[in-house]
Amino acid sequence: MATTPMVPPNQAAAGNSNFDGVAPPPMAAPPPPGTDMTRICFRDQLWLNTYPLDRNLVFDYFALSQFYDYTCNNEQLRLRSIHPLDHSQLLKMTGIEYMLSEATEPHLFVIRKQKRDGPEKVTPMLTYYVLDGSIYQAPQLCNVFAARVGRALYHISKAFTTAASKLEKIGFVDVENENTAPESKVTKETIDFKDLKRLDHILASMQRKLPPAPPPPPFPEGYTPPTAEGEKSSENQQAEAQPPVDPIIDQGPSKRRKF
Repeated sequence: MATTPMVPPNQAAAGNSNFDGVAPPPMAAPPPPGTDMTRICFRDQLWLNTYPLDRNLVFDYFALSQFYDYTCNNEQLRLRSIHPLDHSQLLKMTGIEYMLSEATEPHLFVIRKQKRDGPEKVTPMLTYYVLDGSIYQAPQLCNVFAARVGRALYHISKAFTTAASKLEKIGFVDVENENTAPESKVTKETIDFKDLKRLDHILASMQRKLPPAPPPPPFPEGYTPPTAEGEKSSENQQAEAQPPVDPIIDQGPSKRRKF
């Protein structure tokens, strides 16, 4: 079966430092906590053309991406020539680790990043998936819920605003023009202003009872939500309000930057 190098180049040099006396180059630091990486994807076509993508080699492929943290326990197992997904070995360690939670060879692999505090105590942190050779970071579930609820409230509020504007236009019917043109009364549909006012009152009361968008649930420790570029005045925000960005619909795999 084909195999791939299990040690990154900078760590390979570290293994030979005892012979040539040269200090190894510094290892590339992982991205700082809270870095938003849900809008990018990783794909190495040369590797995919050389090695099969299965449950035995998928972790070596994942380790080539910018999502991989070289300070994890799996990397220590790789340095000891042990399979990085050996569950029996990971149970004896504490710290950051990756595990393969689901696998549908060769199309889909789900890798979970978690913090292990004991053999039976783990805290999930992030989830990644390899879809047909492309690696993505899955969005946080709280972000998906907040975006879906916010988008629904946006469309409901917009519907009430449109209905209220229509009723205001109907309420300003020129009564004098109707009196001067008795012939048109036969063809025109009669309007009961009492019903209009009652309907307007019902819609206004329902709009007042509509609760504002609930605040999103707290983010996981170390995660910082992406900030919008620039600030607009409150009037411009109301005039140019847009529905919230959906992490799945608007930032799905087909819309992410590829590396």
